[in-house]
Amino acid sequence: MSSNEMKPKASFGSRFGYIMVAAGAAIGLGNIWKFPYLAYGGGGGAFIVVYIILCFLLGHPVVEMETAIGRYAKTNSIDAYGVVNKRWKFAGFLNVLCAILIDMYYIIVSGYVLKYALAYLTGGHFGADKEAYYMSFISDPVQPLIFAGILMLVIVLLLARGITELVEKVTKIIMPLLFVLLLICGFWALFAFDGAIDGLKFYLIPDFSRFTWKSFADACMQVMFSVGIGWAIFTTLGVNLHDDANIRKDSLLVTICDASVALTAGFVVIPTVVGAGSKMAAGPSLIFLAMTDIFSKLPGGNIMGLFFFTAIIFAVLSTYFTILEIPVKCVEEKLHISHKKATWLTAAFIFIGGIFCSLSQGYGLLSDIKLPWWAYGTGVIYYNIYDWVDCFSGYVLLSLNCLLTAFYCCKVWGYKAFEKELTKNGRDGKLTLVDKFVMTVIVPVLTLIVILNCFGFIK
Repeated sequence: MSSNEMKPKASFGSRFGYIMVAAGAAIGLGNIWKFPYLAYGGGGGAFIVVYIILCFLLGHPVVEMETAIGRYAKTNSIDAYGVVNKRWKFAGFLNVLCAILIDMYYIIVSGYVLKYALAYLTGGHFGADKEAYYMSFISDPVQPLIFAGILMLVIVLLLARGITELVEKVTKIIMPLLFVLLLICGFWALFAFDGAIDGLKFYLIPDFSRFTWKSFADACMQVMFSVGIGWAIFTTLGVNLHDDANIRKDSLLVTICDASVALTAGFVVIPTVVGAGSKMAAGPSLIFLAMTDIFSKLPGGNIMGLFFFTAIIFAVLSTYFTILEIPVKCVEEKLHISHKKATWLTAAFIFIGGIFCSLSQGYGLLSDIKLPWWAYGTGVIYYNIYDWVDCFSGYVLLSLNCLLTAFYCCKVWGYKAFEKELTKNGRDGKLTLVDKFVMTVIVPVLTLIVILNCFGFIK
């Protein structure tokens, strides 16, 4: 029996529910700690303009491709790529591998967010040295795992019945709240700091003098990570789509939602940091050090801190529901066990991997273990476990998987067969020459730029 003849899959209860789950899957920590830093370093408004364009040249087409593969195959993300050609299951495996690796470090940092949200709920006491507080926490062998474990437990309990059940209902509530909380924080920043308006102008007015090829490569990477392409998110969600769903329109809405949250996060962070005269730090330091330091200095800062970190928790939950579901569906179908058992088993495996990532942070027990990474012009450099997994999954695998997906749809599946599923025999339009050019040329070129960047070929 072929994949298309298998028993019907559970479907989303409504189009709005699917949009919220799909957008929520893409909207995560990357939009809040990576995007503002990259936008700031890339010339503010200049980076914004390029990012928006890339969302529609790179993000949207791959969302369409992945979703069509999933709806057509009606199976887990590994086997989905093997429906047309069994030899291409390796592409599905690489997508799922990428998701698993991201899951491992993502749950650990998500635990940091929960820790800080609870700290603000109880008064926001971080001491005089915010960096010492942060380093002490992430270096602790137990505390980060406790908070990560709490979040994982909540996620598993909600996901155990499937992504179209409680998860859909919860996501329809937390996604609008995420937007509202971020907007409240953003407008608070504009009125709280005299220099915030200057930060907003920098954020909105393009300055291409600071925009480099490195900025362009970073924008390509950010689109892949924040839109959620290259790690089987939309292949997994596509399985649960009705045949009457319009993938083209829905994919466009998902892309717009993701870009909107990224832009909103920048609206919150950049004017706040610039207005307070603080340093725009990279990575988790941006929200755990810079933002907490700013919140501590102004009236109402504790309340805004609670709103801000609550919004991030909503982003974490909405993302993790789907990125955990990706390997769960594979375990469920490969081992022929219930979804509930597969969820618990997969979560336990990922959490064990997360332990290694956690213990490598700061001055942790495994912080002295370094893994090699080669970069052009630099030679071999060494990363801790967390950073190596982040770099390999977020730069190499995401890019490679987007490239493979484009090749699969263009050459292995073929334009006609792909168009037939995407548009349901022309009901929802057709593939134009521009669409084919984007799939065949633009997407591969942009993914190769990211790969060159991560190995140091772009400065």
